[in-house]
Amino acid sequence: MKCGVKFCGGCNPRYDRGAAYREIKDELKNIEFVHAEEGVPVDNLLVIGGCTACCASYEQYDVKNEVFKMWDKDHIENIKNKLKAITED
Repeated sequence: MKCGVKFCGGCNPRYDRGAAYREIKDELKNIEFVHAEEGVPVDNLLVIGGCTACCASYEQYDVKNEVFKMWDKDHIENIKNKLKAITED
């Protein structure tokens, strides 16, 4: 499974978004994480926002299944669980 990753612009981050991404990526080694690119289809998309606005646009990406959004470090476990669940199906 290929999961695109889109980060917000980082104007008001309230946690270390890079560390959150590394934690997710390091635990879910069976998922191919790639930077989201227009015109490059992905199975799922992970949008990593830095604050509650989570304003990063993602409509321009070709996503076959689900878009997962996070904007707080407390979302890390939930995101990992959701991604694990879809890879186990």
